[in-house]
Amino acid sequence: MATPEGDFQRARRPEHKEQRREAILAAARLLGARDGVRSVSLTDIATEVGIHKSAILRYFETREEIYLHLTAAGWSSWSDAVRAELDGAHEVAPERLAAILATTLAERPLFCELLSHVSLNLERHVSAEAVHAFKLTGLAAVDDISAQAAGALPPLGQHGARDLVTTVTALAAALWQAAHPPETLAALYLRDPRLGHAVVDFAPRLERLTYAAILGLIAAADRR
Repeated sequence: MATPEGDFQRARRPEHKEQRREAILAAARLLGARDGVRSVSLTDIATEVGIHKSAILRYFETREEIYLHLTAAGWSSWSDAVRAELDGAHEVAPERLAAILATTLAERPLFCELLSHVSLNLERHVSAEAVHAFKLTGLAAVDDISAQAAGALPPLGQHGARDLVTTVTALAAALWQAAHPPETLAALYLRDPRLGHAVVDFAPRLERLTYAAILGLIAAADRR
């Protein structure tokens, strides 16, 4: 994607500015997926696009804001995928709902990684306006996924469905980090079989725990 800086003139027309903005997001997405979000700097993104770091600051205030935008896009994408899978279905089995939620998340690895960074740092180094816009997008996605889950599995109820979305995304964030340890830890796990419990197969574990969460939330709804 990188191009010589001299070939990338300052964007002046609205459509050119939007192209530049999308190029920045695309570069951050590529680097985050390839190298891990934590290791990507603003300079790395600028180099990938082919511009100076200062040019990025005309579009985004920090690298965290870039990745917050990508997290918001991930929420919308996941919501669309769940809706496409459920498509107004009713009386879906708990294990089927667990499989849909876990699989659609596993198909979005960058989103799973970003979920673990949101509260820790992405929301802490941006303006209140940027956080507000992000949270509105996330809230709309949570509302949609919750409504789809409650409609597909009525015993969950609306409260249970919202708790399920909170639970499965928290699980995805934690399990993604555990399933993708740094090289030093990965090598340690290979050397010492006693640490096998730390080796996580992301998608199957997420599906199994999501299923358990669904059963627990249904049981809790029955006691109300």
